[in-house]
Amino acid sequence: MVIALHKPYGVLSQFTDDGSSNRTLADFGLPKSVYPIGRLDADSEGLLLLSDEKALVDRLLNPRQAHPRRYLVQIERIPSTEALDQLVRGVNIKGGYRTRPCAVAVPDPQPVVAPRDPPIRVRKSVPDCWIIMKLTEGKNRQVRRMCAAVAHPVLRLIRTHMGSFDLGELPLGEWRELSKSDKEQLLAAGN
Repeated sequence: MVIALHKPYGVLSQFTDDGSSNRTLADFGLPKSVYPIGRLDADSEGLLLLSDEKALVDRLLNPRQAHPRRYLVQIERIPSTEALDQLVRGVNIKGGYRTRPCAVAVPDPQPVVAPRDPPIRVRKSVPDCWIIMKLTEGKNRQVRRMCAAVAHPVLRLIRTHMGSFDLGELPLGEWRELSKSDKEQLLAAGN
């Protein structure tokens, strides 16, 4: 069984309470046999997959498989071509780790995204911009650290895809079991 959850902000990618004010996956009525495939930090939103299929989990998370993940990222300020090129080539984060090359694009027009609850911080004198990042690795807080390394702090982070599987119109806080064709999309490398 594989489940797609549209994880809201402020939810831990685990079933047990960590003593913080964040909610857990136990609040969503998920089947007891599943566990998260990877994670999204409590302050990140979007597609979180859960499964009881160990072989599938290993296949999706093994770095040698280079399984793509796509994120919609709201950052402070409008990025220069140079900053975007740095992200594409890979940057040094946390203890000198160099990230793998990735794909980065600035969508035009900028997407219209429903407001977050609670809202992001807004600074009237600092513009923001949405970018799309496609990575094939998933280090702890990697997207946030990569953007910070090029001086564009992340305001909001939404995972939209794993493989070719798209979060789509799944409502925030809702989940559904993936069909056979959904699983095929998940395992496909495109997006």
